Amino acid sequence: MKRFTKLTLAALMSISVMACGTADQQTSGSAVFKAGTYEAQADGFGGSSAPIHLTVTVSDEKIESIDYTADGETPTVGGAALPKLVENVIAAQSPNIDGVSGATITSTGFFTALNDALTQAGADPSKLEPKDTGAAAAEDVEKTADVVIAGAGGAGMTAAITAAQNGKSVIILEKGAVSGGNSSYATGGMNAADTHYQAEQGIEDSADLYYADTMKGGHDLNNPDLVRTLAQNSSAAIDWLDSIGAPLSNVGQAGGASAMRQHRPVNDEGKILSVGTYLVEHLTAKCEELGIEIMYGAKVDRILVNEGKAVGLHATGTEGGNSITVMANDVIIATGGFGSNPELITKYRPDLEGYVSTNAPTITGDAIALLEEIGADFVDLEQIQVHPTVVQKDGALISESLRGDGAILLNKEGKRFCDEMNTRDVVSGHISEQDGSYAWLIADQKMADESTVVEKYHSKGYMVQCDTVADLAKLIGCDEAVLEETLTKWQAAVAAQQDDEFQHEAITSVVTDLSHAPFYAVQIAPGIHHCMGGVKINTEAEVIDVDGIAIPNLYAAGEVTGGVHGGNRLGGNAVADFVVFGRIAGENASK
Repeated sequence: MKRFTKLTLAALMSISVMACGTADQQTSGSAVFKAGTYEAQADGFGGSSAPIHLTVTVSDEKIESIDYTADGETPTVGGAALPKLVENVIAAQSPNIDGVSGATITSTGFFTALNDALTQAGADPSKLEPKDTGAAAAEDVEKTADVVIAGAGGAGMTAAITAAQNGKSVIILEKGAVSGGNSSYATGGMNAADTHYQAEQGIEDSADLYYADTMKGGHDLNNPDLVRTLAQNSSAAIDWLDSIGAPLSNVGQAGGASAMRQHRPVNDEGKILSVGTYLVEHLTAKCEELGIEIMYGAKVDRILVNEGKAVGLHATGTEGGNSITVMANDVIIATGGFGSNPELITKYRPDLEGYVSTNAPTITGDAIALLEEIGADFVDLEQIQVHPTVVQKDGALISESLRGDGAILLNKEGKRFCDEMNTRDVVSGHISEQDGSYAWLIADQKMADESTVVEKYHSKGYMVQCDTVADLAKLIGCDEAVLEETLTKWQAAVAAQQDDEFQHEAITSVVTDLSHAPFYAVQIAPGIHHCMGGVKINTEAEVIDVDGIAIPNLYAAGEVTGGVHGGNRLGGNAVADFVVFGRIAGENASK
C-alpha cells in the first residue's frame, strides 16, 4: 500500500482534486476511462484535518488499484473498513455498492473521493454498474468453542477477553463488518467510584454515592441489586482496563453525578480522547492477541437450546447467506439495543416517531425476538433515552463531557435556560421547550486546547468557530448585548463557584469560564440515544425466563439487558455497564 507525505494546508479541503493523469490520456470511444492515475480526497471520520486520500489507477477499461492514506480513521472502524471497501470496489468495478456496515462515515468519505477520481478519469460514476463477481456461494460453517458470544461491541469483547484469560476458547459472531457497535460511538467516559485515579487526584467518592446517584437518575425504576453490582465492581473494572493497556486516567464529571467519577482516556499530549473508539481499539487488539475469533458478517438468528439449556448460536452470513453454527458450553448475548430500529422504537414509544438516532446502524434489536422465542423475560422496553445534544442532520452526538467541562447551552435569544448538567431527560425537556425546540452548545479555545473532542467536532464541520462575541451572536442570531450579559454572568458564576441562576450541579469542577476566545458553537436538539430496557438478568448476568428462573448456560451484558438504568441512564454509565457486566458474564461463562 502506497503511503503519502502530509498534505499541504491548501489541499485540506472537504473534497480536493489533484489530477495527475499519466501516460495515455487519449482513448478510443469505447474506453471507459482515460488511463492514468488520479488523486482525490474527502472528509471521513477524521474530518477536514485528516481526510481520506485516494490514489486511483485505471486502464482504459478497468479500475486497476486504489491506494489510500487515512490517518484520521480509527484503526478498528474506518481503518478496518477501508481495505474491505477497496477489495469490494475492485471486484465489482463500480462505486455503486454498499458501504461497510458500522463504518458509515468512513464509507461515505471513501465513495465521495472515489467518485471524484473516477470523474477525473472521464467516467460517469453513476453509470458504472456493479459487475457480477461470480463468487462461489459461501460454504456452511460448523464450529465448537467453550464460549460463543453474539456481538463484538464493548460488552461482547469484554466478556470474550475475560473468558479467554480464564483459558477458554471463544468465538464471537458479529453481524457488522467491524467491531464496536454502539460502543464506538461513546464520546464521554466511564463512571467508577473509589478508583485509584480518584484517590491520586484527591477526589472523594464512594460506591454508595455512585449507587444513590444512579438510582436517583433512573427515577428509582432501576433494579437495586444490579445498580449495587455496577457500583461495587466499577473500581475493579478500571483496574482491569489498566491491565489490558487501556487506562482511563482523566477524571471529569457527568450529568446527575454528585462527584467527579467519569474516567476518560488521554493521548500522549494529555488531551482527552473519545472513550468509545479508544476502548474498542484496545479491546479488539486484546481479542486478537488472545486468539479470540471474531466472525464478521454473521447475523445471529437463533439461540440453540437443548433440554432447556443454551448450547450454541446459529447465524446467517450477511453476504453469502450461508449457515453458521457454533456449539458451545455457554452462550453470551451482547447485541446492543434497538435505537436504529424505527419500528421497535415506535412500538414501545410512539411519541418518539421521527426522532433522529445517535446509534450505529447495526443496533436494531435482533436479540429481542430470539430471546422471546426461548422464553426469556424483559423489563423496561419502553424506557428509551433521548440525549439532549444531537446534531439533527446526521444524528452525531455532542458529548456530555463538554458540558461537564464548562460548555453552556443557549437558546436563540442567547440566554441560558437550564442547569446544563442535570440528567439527560430533564435537559432534553428544557431544550424542547425553547422557541424552535433547539439550542446552541458553546465551548471555547481553552476546551479545544485540552480536548481532541472539540477538535474533532470542529474539523467535521459540526462546531463553527467564532472569533469574537459579535461573531457568535451573529451565528446564533441573537442580540450581542444579551449574549455578552449571558457570558458575563457565567464567568461570575464560575469565579464564585456558585450558579445562582440555574444551580449548575458541576460548577465547582468546570475547567473554563468561556472567556477564552475563539468560541466554538454547534446547534443541537434531542435525539434517540439509549435503550434502558431489555432482557432481564440477575447480578450474575444470567438471563431470566418468564417464570423468574435463570436459563442455564445463557448470559447477557450491555445495552441488550434491562434493569441497570431504570427510567434514565446517567452519562458515563453505559461504558461502566458493558465493562462491569461484560466481565461478570465472561467470568461466569468460564466456570
